[in-house]
Amino acid sequence: MLKLDVSWDEYHRSIELLAEQIHQSQWKFDRIICLARGGLRVGDILSRIFKQPLAVLAARSYGGANQQERGKLLIANQITMTGDKLGSRILLVDDLVDSGVTLKQTTIWLRDLYPELEELKTAVIWYKAASIYIPDYYLSYLAQNPWINQPFEKYDNYKLSTADRNCP
Repeated sequence: MLKLDVSWDEYHRSIELLAEQIHQSQWKFDRIICLARGGLRVGDILSRIFKQPLAVLAARSYGGANQQERGKLLIANQITMTGDKLGSRILLVDDLVDSGVTLKQTTIWLRDLYPELEELKTAVIWYKAASIYIPDYYLSYLAQNPWINQPFEKYDNYKLSTADRNCP
């Protein structure tokens, strides 16, 4: 399997470049919704850059060995957010679009639950060619559909030793 290894510096710079792309489009939005887990860091940084409130929606489709086996998509029952209203112009963010199922189903879920949504756009760092969904904003198009080794994935198999538990 083809792999793309991404460092923390590359990861953060990619989010900054994605933010620049969104900014240059001049599209205005009320809130950012990030898809947890992969979109958490992307959403947090974009929320800080654009000074817009952040909401979190948990969704999961990967599991198994090293979290690399695609399974059934599970979407949380609700969005976690501050305030009473979602807003009418939403930017939905994730780290990548692989098969496209998560972004496609999540946009349908959001429109069904929130009929007040006037505009919903999506943003990701990486857009793979195998995706059935084309995001509105993406930094990199990956024609060869590599597995992306993101810097935080080292924690997926992290084991704490007894000595580590005594850290201040």
